[in-house]
Amino acid sequence: MSNFCAAPNCTTRSNESASPLFRFPSDTESLHVLVNGCSCQRGTRDYTIVVYGSHHRRCKQWVDNCHCKDLEDKTPDQLNRHYRLCVNHFEPSMICKASPYRTKLKDNATPTIFDLTSHPNNPQCRQRKRIKELSKAEAGQMKERKKDSADQSKTNINYAEGQDDPETNDTTQLTSKEKEHREYLKSLFEVIVVLGKQNIPLNRHTKEVQESKCLTPSNFKALLEYRMNAGGDDALRKRFEMSAMNAECCTFTQQMQMMEVCESCIREELLREVREVRFFSLVTDDVVEISGESHLPMFLRFLDQANCLREDFVGFLPFEGEDETLMERLLTEVTKKWGLNMDYCRGQAHFSSGVHSSKIKAIATKLTEMYPTAVYTPRSTCALNASLASGVALTGVQIVMSTFKKIESFFNEASSLQLELENAISIFYQGNEEKANDLKEACRTNWTVRHDAFEVAVDVLESLLLCMDSVHDNEDLRWSDQVTNDALEISEALADFEFVATLVVLKNTLSFTRAFGKNLQGPTMDVYFAANSLTAVLHSLNEVSDNIDVYHEFWFEEAVNLAAALEIPVKVPRLYLRKHHAESGTEIQPESYFKEHLTAPVVSHVINELNDLFSENHLNALRCLTLVPAVMGQLKFNTSEENNVEMYRNDLPNADTLPTELHCWRVKWKHRGKVTLPSTVHETLQLAEVKFFPNVLAFLRVLCNLPVLSLDVDGDASRKRFQMYLENTPDKHRSKSLAFLNIHYNARHDLDIMVDSYIKLYPENESHAQVCQPVD
Repeated sequence: MSNFCAAPNCTTRSNESASPLFRFPSDTESLHVLVNGCSCQRGTRDYTIVVYGSHHRRCKQWVDNCHCKDLEDKTPDQLNRHYRLCVNHFEPSMICKASPYRTKLKDNATPTIFDLTSHPNNPQCRQRKRIKELSKAEAGQMKERKKDSADQSKTNINYAEGQDDPETNDTTQLTSKEKEHREYLKSLFEVIVVLGKQNIPLNRHTKEVQESKCLTPSNFKALLEYRMNAGGDDALRKRFEMSAMNAECCTFTQQMQMMEVCESCIREELLREVREVRFFSLVTDDVVEISGESHLPMFLRFLDQANCLREDFVGFLPFEGEDETLMERLLTEVTKKWGLNMDYCRGQAHFSSGVHSSKIKAIATKLTEMYPTAVYTPRSTCALNASLASGVALTGVQIVMSTFKKIESFFNEASSLQLELENAISIFYQGNEEKANDLKEACRTNWTVRHDAFEVAVDVLESLLLCMDSVHDNEDLRWSDQVTNDALEISEALADFEFVATLVVLKNTLSFTRAFGKNLQGPTMDVYFAANSLTAVLHSLNEVSDNIDVYHEFWFEEAVNLAAALEIPVKVPRLYLRKHHAESGTEIQPESYFKEHLTAPVVSHVINELNDLFSENHLNALRCLTLVPAVMGQLKFNTSEENNVEMYRNDLPNADTLPTELHCWRVKWKHRGKVTLPSTVHETLQLAEVKFFPNVLAFLRVLCNLPVLSLDVDGDASRKRFQMYLENTPDKHRSKSLAFLNIHYNARHDLDIMVDSYIKLYPENESHAQVCQPVD
C-alpha cells in the first residue's frame, strides 16, 4: 500500500501531512461460472464472468479525473490495494466528519480538484497540460477550490489535535466566556455518561425531596464537586464558586435534557452502522413498566460490516393507546426519528404476554401487510413453547407463566433454597433415584424457560409445593420474612386446581411443538429440517382439534389425579362462578368448563400462531439454509434454491446470473474432499472465497437477519445487559435514558458532538448561561 497521493503534481505523504489518504473504490465481487462442466479458476484459460457494479464505474471516474497514465491500465482491485488520493482533491461537500478524529468520504464522492495546468513533477503521470485552456472564470474557480482544500487540510490538522470542528464550531470566533462554557458543558456531559453507564440516577431523592431544601447533594452534584476538587477542573471551579448560582445554571430539567442528548448521540452511532449495511430486523421484548408507564423495548438485529451478527437495544417506545396509534408511533420512531427505511426490514419478532398480546399481534400483522419482506418469525432468544404459552390471553395460562417467573426469582435468592427443593425431590422419588437425579439436574438450570418447562413442572409439582410449605412454615427460623411471604404466594398459586389443569393442558398441547422448537434453536442442520417438519406438527395439532372431546377427557383425568395427590379440590374458578352462576341458574361441571374455556382455546391458539409465525415466505427462507455447505453436503448436494429466493430477488446484485452461480457454489463444495464444511451461516460468511459469489453472499447476509436464527455469544450481549438492568432496577427507579446508557456501557461517545447537539437543541439554555456566568 502506498503512503503518498497518486494525483499529478501532488506531493502529499501520509507520514508528512495531516491530510488523510483515501483508497480508490473497489469493484464488486467477481463471479466464477462453470464452463463445460469445469469450474473456472483464476490463472487458468477457462472463461470467467466478472460482474462490475457502481463501485467499478466510480473507480473509472476517479482514474479519468486524475489524468495519470500509469493508473489507466490498473484493475480496480489493484487501484484499491495500492493507490490513494488525498483529501485535497475532493470538494468540501464530499467530506464526511464521522468524528473529530475520523474523516471519510461520502459514498458518491469523486475527486475534482487537480493541478493540471503545468507539466507534473511526478514522472509516472501524463506529460501534458489540460486538454483546453482555462478561462479567467475557470481559473478563479480553481483558486477557490484550492483555498477550500487548504481550509480542509487545516480542519484535518485540528481533528488530529482533538480540537473542535471549525466548520460547525469556529473556535477562533468564540469569546473566552463561550469557550469556558463549552468546557463546562463537556464536564457535565462526562459526569452524566459516567452515571448513566453505571446505572446511578442523577438524583437519589424523590421529586418532592428535590423541591425541598435537602442537606445532602444529588449524585450528579456530588460527583461534579469531587471532580472539581480532585481533578482541578477550572471550568467547573469557576461555575461552582457560588452554590446558588450553580443551582440556576444547571437545573434538574437541564440535566435530563443532557441525558437525552447523550442517549441520542450514542444511538446515532449504532443507527449509522445499520444504515450502512441497509438490511435489519425489528425485535421487541415484553412490555415493561417505567415510572408507572408502559413501554415497549425495541432491538435491531443486523449483520455489521465485519459480518458479525448483532441484536442491539435501541430504546423504549411508549405503549399507550389503540392498535392504530401504536402502529403509527412505531413507524414514526423507526423511519423519521431513527432514519431507517422499512423497505429494508427483513424480519420481525415479538415477545408479549397477558393483555398486551393482542396489541402486539395486531402490530405484527399490520407490518407484514405493509412490508411483505418483514417476515414474522419466532424469537431465537426465547423457547418457542414459552413464547406460544405467553401469547395465550387466558387467565389460567397467565397465572402459570407469572408463577414460573416468581419461582425462578425465588430460587435465585439463595443456594440454600435450591437445596431445600432437592431434598423435597428426594422425598417424593425415593424409589426412583434416576428420575430424582434428572429432576434435580433440571432444577439447577433455569428450567422455567426451557423447551420442556411444562413437563418438568408437572413432574416436580408435588416436590415444589412441599418445599414452599416448608419454607413458609419456617419452623427453624432459617428464612427471612420476605422469603416466607414469597413462598406463601407461590404455594397458594400451586395449590389451585385451575393452575394444575392449565399446567397439564399446556404440557400435552405443547408436547407436539417441543422437539420442533428445540430444533429451531439448534444447529443450522436442525433448523433446516425443522422447517420441513412443520407440516407434520400442524397435522398432529389439527388431529387434536378435530378430536378435542377425546383428548380433553384424557388430559382432564390426568389433572384430576395430580390434584388428588396434592389434596387439591377439583372445582370451577371462583371468579367465573361469581360472574356466571347466577345467570345460568344451573351447576357448571368442571370438565365441561375447562374444555370450553381452556383446552379448546389453547389448542386453537397454538395452531393459529404456528401458521402466522411460519408463513410460506418464512419457510422458503429457511429452506435456503441449504446454501450453508454442511447442510448442502448432508443433502448430497441435491438442492435447488432458485424457487425459494424469489422474494429476495431485488436484494441480489445480479439476479439473472443466480442459477449459474448456485450451480458453481454446489460444485465448489462437492469437490472439496474431506475438508470439514462450514456448518453455520456465520462460518460461511467468514470464508474468503465467498466474495466471488456475490449473489450467494448477498442472500446469506439477508438470511442472517431472520430473528429465528440463533445469535452467537457476542451478538446477544446487548439483550443480556437489558435483562440485567430490569432485574437490578425497581420499576419506580427506572429511566429510559439511564437504561440506554447502562445497556450500552461500552459504546464510544464523543463529548464535542454531545455539546454541539445540546447547544443546537436548547439554544435558550445557551443564552441563559451567558447571564449566569460567574464573575472572575
